[in-house]
Amino acid sequence: MAECGLKALSLLEAARSRYESLQISDDVFGESGDDSSDNPFYSTSGDSDSDNYIAEEDQHHHQHQHQQLKRGDKETSGHRGGSGGGGSGSSGTGPPGALSRSQAEEEGWTETLQDVTVPPFKETYGPAQKMSATATALDFFQLFVPDNCIQNMVTQTNMYAKKFQERFGSDEGWRPVTAQEMKAFLGFVTSTSVQRCESVLSIWSSGFFSNRSIALKMSQARFEKILKYFHIVAFRPSQGSNQGLYKIQPFLDSLQQSFSCTFRPSQTQVLHEPLIDEDPVFITTCTERELRKRKKRKFSLWVRQCTSTGFICQISVHLKDGTDALATLKNKPQLHSLVAKQLCQNISGKNTIIFTGPSITSLGLFTEFSKQDIYCCGLLSTRKSDCTGLPQNMLVCSSTPAQRGQSRVMMKGSMSLISWYNKGHFRFLTNSYSPTKQGIIIKRKSGEIPCPLAVEAFAAHLSYICKYDDKYSKYFIFHKPNKTWQQVFWLSISIAINNAYILYKMSEAYTVKRYSRAQFGERLVRELLDLDDCSPTQ
Repeated sequence: MAECGLKALSLLEAARSRYESLQISDDVFGESGDDSSDNPFYSTSGDSDSDNYIAEEDQHHHQHQHQQLKRGDKETSGHRGGSGGGGSGSSGTGPPGALSRSQAEEEGWTETLQDVTVPPFKETYGPAQKMSATATALDFFQLFVPDNCIQNMVTQTNMYAKKFQERFGSDEGWRPVTAQEMKAFLGFVTSTSVQRCESVLSIWSSGFFSNRSIALKMSQARFEKILKYFHIVAFRPSQGSNQGLYKIQPFLDSLQQSFSCTFRPSQTQVLHEPLIDEDPVFITTCTERELRKRKKRKFSLWVRQCTSTGFICQISVHLKDGTDALATLKNKPQLHSLVAKQLCQNISGKNTIIFTGPSITSLGLFTEFSKQDIYCCGLLSTRKSDCTGLPQNMLVCSSTPAQRGQSRVMMKGSMSLISWYNKGHFRFLTNSYSPTKQGIIIKRKSGEIPCPLAVEAFAAHLSYICKYDDKYSKYFIFHKPNKTWQQVFWLSISIAINNAYILYKMSEAYTVKRYSRAQFGERLVRELLDLDDCSPTQ
């Protein structure tokens, strides 16, 4: 038993040092408080149970990845194009746009490997402005939702209420909302993330989720009146409206600008669809059918996220056009390519490395990004990815069983196409990691599994982002409005709170009072409600 413990500890130390070399951290300094991660790779506590973590990691890595990134290209292990065969013995047509062996040679694909080096990052990452040691949770939140933004909500809400009553009759119970009431309104709805209750009206009930400590700040009747008329943009502009997003687009633009002004991300970033309205515990226990049903929203949201801190640098919201629009979108990589370009429009010329999922990864997009000094590492799927210009023999599986950890690589210029086997074939496209350098995937039962460095980097960074959802979910606002623009608004507020906490942890204020995520959320709610006692629940 002692021998097993020492072996597990040595594997843990090896993995930790490799994660540090890949620039992965946890909210910069690790978590504190009751919501600390159980993952010792991302925790600074000295009592992390390495043996328990490594036992859990094998299962967690497969179960808790986002659905898009979790399956990877394992699906292609069944795609053999007829009789199958890899290498020189591969056969079948392969995915659309793939090149035959002779075509690939003509296009410059070769099995001769050369070293690839990414130039140094041209920026230092971290907060763009210094916050004082006395800064409050509200101060950090208002970096993204300042007073003038709240005042605009007040103005637009009152305008909408006036117009509504002119058309449908007066509402004797209504009076114009004030800025203080609007802050309290935001606080009440935000409290659903702290209390984990789906109905904000539960605050005033006598049930389990009642909260008398904040319910006295505003009557339920008054809250419901503000909720009825709440608006960001009361009327459709005559020009330049973004269809269904016009009611929230000014807020999204303001939020995006504040993200860019307050924080500089690290060199490594991820483009992905974050969890939106589901608890990660539910995600890992529900069936795929249940998950599809729960994901039927009228919009999709993509983010660019810093993998060194978890800060969400940019968001991109897209409305669906019909009942099956999401499925249509996921089958059109060119649309996701446009999303990627939108998310990366502000990082050209900085030597940033981005990690992408199958629906974004493509040779054309990566080549275009490389001309802008944006380097890429993406997972490939013959079903979800645009495989145009890639060698067919690297995209079909061999009829000869591969050994775990075995890999093949072909190059075109600085671009590498990797086929790696680990209980299934996984394929990667990258120009950010040298194909001549080796990495390892550390597992409890298997020990060290060899792989190209790009595979290790991809697994590490995406695993971090997926585990990060455990922490980000602390700020999921559970209030579920029917209107799409309101759903997008409250989701963006959740993201703003997440970013506010990250800036708090990187500030001097964190050294004074080391609040956990839950405590920070509680404090923010009380400050929005302007309650005298703003100390978080201990």
